[in-house]
Amino acid sequence: MILPVILSGGAGTRLWPLSRELYPKQLLPLTSERTMLQETVCRLEDLPAVAAPLIVCNDAHRFMVAEQLRQLEISPSAIILEPCGRNTAPAVAIAALQSQLAGDDPVLLVLPADHVIKNTKAFCQAVGAGIKYAEAGQLVTFGIVPEGPETGYGYIKAQKKLSAASLAACPVAKFVEKPDLATAEGYVASGDYYWNSGMFMFKASNFLAELELHRPDILQACRSAFSAISTDLDFHRLEETRFAACPSESIDYAVMEKTAHAVVLPLSVGWNDVGSWSALWDVKAKDRDGNVVVGDVLIEGAQNCFLHAGRRMIAAVGVNDLVVVETADAVLVAQKDRVQDVKGIVQQLKQQKRTEALLHRRVNRPWGAYEGVDVGDRFQVKRITVTPGARLSLQKHHHRAEHWVVVKGTARVTCGEKIFLLGENQSTYIPLGEVHRLENPGQIPLEIIEVQSGTYLGEDDIVRLEDAYGRNDDDKGKI
Repeated sequence: MILPVILSGGAGTRLWPLSRELYPKQLLPLTSERTMLQETVCRLEDLPAVAAPLIVCNDAHRFMVAEQLRQLEISPSAIILEPCGRNTAPAVAIAALQSQLAGDDPVLLVLPADHVIKNTKAFCQAVGAGIKYAEAGQLVTFGIVPEGPETGYGYIKAQKKLSAASLAACPVAKFVEKPDLATAEGYVASGDYYWNSGMFMFKASNFLAELELHRPDILQACRSAFSAISTDLDFHRLEETRFAACPSESIDYAVMEKTAHAVVLPLSVGWNDVGSWSALWDVKAKDRDGNVVVGDVLIEGAQNCFLHAGRRMIAAVGVNDLVVVETADAVLVAQKDRVQDVKGIVQQLKQQKRTEALLHRRVNRPWGAYEGVDVGDRFQVKRITVTPGARLSLQKHHHRAEHWVVVKGTARVTCGEKIFLLGENQSTYIPLGEVHRLENPGQIPLEIIEVQSGTYLGEDDIVRLEDAYGRNDDDKGKI
């Protein structure tokens, strides 16, 4: 039995401003109408004897991950929540421990949630070929047949030349770091080197045994955190203090570069890790002038550009090799060969404690979403959408009062001791400090305009008295 383990914990800062810390690239529809997480799950459908996927994700993303799986009508075997990022070795160790709870020892297929694979059939064939190596005790890594000298990837050297068409693996000679251009050209010319994909296949017991041999400190910390795991609705939450004490390390460093049982299986499937705007430009369809166009874009003499309009029109005149990405609250303009430096902008935003590094203007919540419309001194206006059957927490605020106007649907309002319905064009007032709740009892989305007024309007001014989604004070301002 193959158990897919999908790692969905990354932040994707190089794809800012679309990708934000609390809404990262794997949860965005970047290459199709489905999100990258959904694409990763869907390409497993043709695998033989495959179990429901096990997802490891950031605690702050849990409701979005669950909703995206629900849209696919897929029930995961588990969604494990990381309270903090500790890289891939601990994440996979936790998944391996989870997989053995029922006494099983499945073959784990470890996949990042944010990769593009164009040839799904060839990918499934390669995974099928990898099963025999994994069941024989080998730790399989999938090496991408390089399409050219790439300095943005690590490389894997095989002990002998391999053909992707043969679906055969051989022992790994060594792993190497991201090279300079001249070195990368030599790697590609030799035919012995492959891009390191970050995809792996091995039996759970074999990975744990190798981790115990080479990094017992990581395994001990993971076992400690896993022993105190708790159930939160449909999620499995790791104990925060114990997991935070775990060393942060990748599978490559912790196990694959040290084990004597690593084999590489070549893969030629149209793979891309979409690690930058230029990488996304590579995989998207282009016009006759080499431009990738998304949204309301007008072009006059522009070539080889990536132009993404989210809310407003973009007009590009006489420019070449530019990336322009417009969202409701930010615009990125970059040379295509400098897009890796976008992470520096994100670092500046974090240093300045600006919310643009964390959130979009539209913020998803387990009950729906809200979007900032206007803000000023002592007031803020939001558009709130509540999905049918959903409800916000029973709450109160210490520093603000709220006015609600229903623009679509029907609202059930709790205000103090009163519970009443509001229809379209009706409104109500929530005094400062009053216990209240908003619900959608209808069959269509509820939309309201909320006007907040007070001395402090931050999202952390929420005292939750009751919540259907298991959120606590640590979640305020995050989900």
